[in-house]
Amino acid sequence: MATELSIARLPSRVRPADAATWLWKRTWPPLGAALLFIGAWQVVTLAGVWPDYLLPGPIPVLSRLSEDLRDPALYTAMRITGTRALAGYSLAIVIGLAMGLAVSRSAVVRSAVGSLITGLQSMPSIAWFPLAILLFGINEAAITFVVVLGAAPAIANGLITGIDHIPPILLRYGRAAGARNWSLYQRIVLPAALPSFVGGLKQGWAFAWRSLMAGELLVIIAQQPSIGERLAYAREFADAEGLLSMMIIILLIGIVVDRLFAAADHWIRRRWGLIESS
Repeated sequence: MATELSIARLPSRVRPADAATWLWKRTWPPLGAALLFIGAWQVVTLAGVWPDYLLPGPIPVLSRLSEDLRDPALYTAMRITGTRALAGYSLAIVIGLAMGLAVSRSAVVRSAVGSLITGLQSMPSIAWFPLAILLFGINEAAITFVVVLGAAPAIANGLITGIDHIPPILLRYGRAAGARNWSLYQRIVLPAALPSFVGGLKQGWAFAWRSLMAGELLVIIAQQPSIGERLAYAREFADAEGLLSMMIIILLIGIVVDRLFAAADHWIRRRWGLIESS
């Protein structure tokens, strides 16, 4: 009898109607925004603000996007761009973490380089490329150099902000429990600063991605196809449909990565008790 009741309750927990409602609530906002954007794009195209060869309408661009997504060369370019992004971003995490810990632990280091980190973060990535090309030439190192400089300060500032906003009672509790130096950071400081640090990681990725796109537009390496290279060629040959198609692909990649960061942030905030568990 108990088994029959348990089985009878299962459909009520995962009803198709509930699953459809859950999916609809999470799907209609981005779909609605996309439809509004496409509608506004179509209106601008029909108004003739720019000729079709400069700003084609959404239908030909989406048709070109469909063709590009079936092109194996696109996925080769995405793989190379993704490899560059992950390599530069990983190095930026290591450097940003080291800078953030150094600044947060030492008042002398904070007074010496704290403002410098913020100044580096505010510098446009494009401003670093002349120096990068002079130092490294037109190669992968120049792109990685700029990606790291774009992302590391944001990551460091995220960690510094997280540590600065830790409630003092947590630090006193950690010291009373016997945590000292690295043990205090490992058990108390870093876990408490993690939500803000994830925000810094997300911002650092945004800077890294923008720096990488600028780098691939400026530093085109032979035999190394990339998303930026495809953008540059589309611009050079006045291929507006191809240009807009690649811009949509870049936007979609950014949205996917943003959702990954949002999922990680939601899990951390729920784990830390900052939001209620559903």
